[in-house]
Amino acid sequence: MMRFYRITALIVITLICNLGIAESKKVKVSDGTEIYITVKGKGPYCLYLHGGPGSGSYWLEKYYGDALEKYFTMIYLDQRGVGRSSSPQNNDFSMGRMVSDFEEVRKELKVEKWYTLGHSFGGVLQMGYYERYPSSMSGMLMINCTLSLEDSFKNSWIPKAYELSGVEYEQKSDTLKLMDRFLDALKAISKKGDRWRMAFLNKASEDLISSTYSEINNWNNTFSNVAFSINDYWKDYTTATSDVKVPVLFFYGKSDWSIGPKHYTKVKFPISKVVSCETAHFPFLENKKELEEAISQFLQ
Repeated sequence: MMRFYRITALIVITLICNLGIAESKKVKVSDGTEIYITVKGKGPYCLYLHGGPGSGSYWLEKYYGDALEKYFTMIYLDQRGVGRSSSPQNNDFSMGRMVSDFEEVRKELKVEKWYTLGHSFGGVLQMGYYERYPSSMSGMLMINCTLSLEDSFKNSWIPKAYELSGVEYEQKSDTLKLMDRFLDALKAISKKGDRWRMAFLNKASEDLISSTYSEINNWNNTFSNVAFSINDYWKDYTTATSDVKVPVLFFYGKSDWSIGPKHYTKVKFPISKVVSCETAHFPFLENKKELEEAISQFLQ
């Protein structure tokens, strides 16, 4: 009987090593907000910081999890006020509170250090996290990330949306507030039905991402409704990149109008691998092979 238990234990250990961890739960952080996480994969821990703001982590887990989980024990996290996580009772969505959530999750999981993988707005969050908790991070993977919302809106999103919509981008628009210009450009390109061109190589990819939200009941949109009104997230982090002391993969798309194909010229990470790709904003769907190759080379 003892031999049977030893063999069973050995089989379980082998399965864990080969298949990795698979667990979903909610972590209640210090202000009472419940943060939803899924932990899957094997290898060094890696926290996914999604974009949007408010896009959630589910679509990445579904469509690119298999690739990432070969290299990392992934922590897919829905930020406060997003997806399957709850919203704070005091409406605190500040950067300081947001990154405190990440740090409390790290301690809850008993992780000494981890990588972070950010997409889009997740670049701003990675820099905010590094600014406050640099010793918690082994490195950063920035996949189609912005480090300055103002730069991405002003120099890429707004002018490109006008161009694709066929509406003349009048010089007087520059006298309007940035968000007013953004909403005006959004209205113009949405009216034409071409908004998908800002982020995708084809309409089918946008439909695939959109379909994932109907799979989650009672999706929380609170953060996405307030994020752009919070000054913390408008900080220009490009100037702070030269002070980052961990290795960084900066992967960007030559047709990523959401971020800007020239945005990479503003980042100056001392230890970095910068990779360009003939892609738009979602290489997780449209350039899977190239992205995985970049991640593999970065880790080597």
